[in-house]
Amino acid sequence: MKISEAQKIIDKWIKKYGVRYFNELTNTAILMEEVGEVARIMARRYGEQSEKESDKNKSLEDELADVLFVLICLANQTGIDLEKALKNNLDKKTARDKTRHIKNKKLKKD
Repeated sequence: MKISEAQKIIDKWIKKYGVRYFNELTNTAILMEEVGEVARIMARRYGEQSEKESDKNKSLEDELADVLFVLICLANQTGIDLEKALKNNLDKKTARDKTRHIKNKKLKKD
């Protein structure tokens, strides 16, 4: 699925099942909540924190999808074409960092 398709699908879903988009500030707060849920899983499952029993059934896949869903909602309601934005962002990063990481001794493989 292309990002533009995902944006259209989510827009239709919101209009059919969600009634309307939450306002931008509310969606930003929801995005932060969802990112926090991803961070919690990462810290406990892949980091040094011990995982609580109540967290063991949490799905990283589902939480990442929640982040993407709300991010797409914010893009839709602010008129951002995420495919174009991502392409422009990658172009910017390539121009700025094309040799930066290659020269970083901290990233050298053993």
